[in-house]
Amino acid sequence: MTDEPESSESVRFRRRAGARPTEVLDAALQCFMRDGFEATRVEDIAKVAGISKATVYLYFPSKLALLEGLIHRAVSPVAKMAKTSILQFEGSAQDAIKIVLRIVCTKISDPDVSAIPLIVMREAGRFPDIAQYYYDEVISQILPALIAVVDRGIASGELRDVDANLSVGNIIGPLVVYMLLATVFKTGDLSPKGLDAFLSNHIDVLFHGLVKGSPKS
Repeated sequence: MTDEPESSESVRFRRRAGARPTEVLDAALQCFMRDGFEATRVEDIAKVAGISKATVYLYFPSKLALLEGLIHRAVSPVAKMAKTSILQFEGSAQDAIKIVLRIVCTKISDPDVSAIPLIVMREAGRFPDIAQYYYDEVISQILPALIAVVDRGIASGELRDVDANLSVGNIIGPLVVYMLLATVFKTGDLSPKGLDAFLSNHIDVLFHGLVKGSPKS
């Protein structure tokens, strides 16, 4: 007995079902950006995705799981890419730091990526589980690797003998502040061109200082 060929309708349905987690995450991001995490209802996400509320819960059991899914999909890969680049790079500490900053800035020029850490920063105080998940997925990937780079630069004599833990905050902190200022107060530009200009200036200040006549490395 020969099996009947699968109908085109059933093939489309299977593809649609397989794409649903992505569609749900896309809808969740749209709602979180528009209404905020706390104000967004699962019904809102289902409506944007064109599915039932029950179908949303089939893939994601809670709003928190949706935000975790967004972090895992868009931001975790950036952190892992930066970490891998640091671990594999054999050049100077300065160049390693520049590479990491370049990776992060390139990725967050995508609004669908930059929106997620901003959502996390807004909601972390009220939802500590969000902060913990973001820390585990993103921050804990990058910070130890960057600290190791600074320590290596100090040991080789390339960098001054500074506190590596605090220095990493000085390296990453200005980028976080720039993102907040650009998003909340519209005082910065998160386009690829704007981020590139910020990064070039940040690297110059980071390694050469603000005081005229400071020695250049």
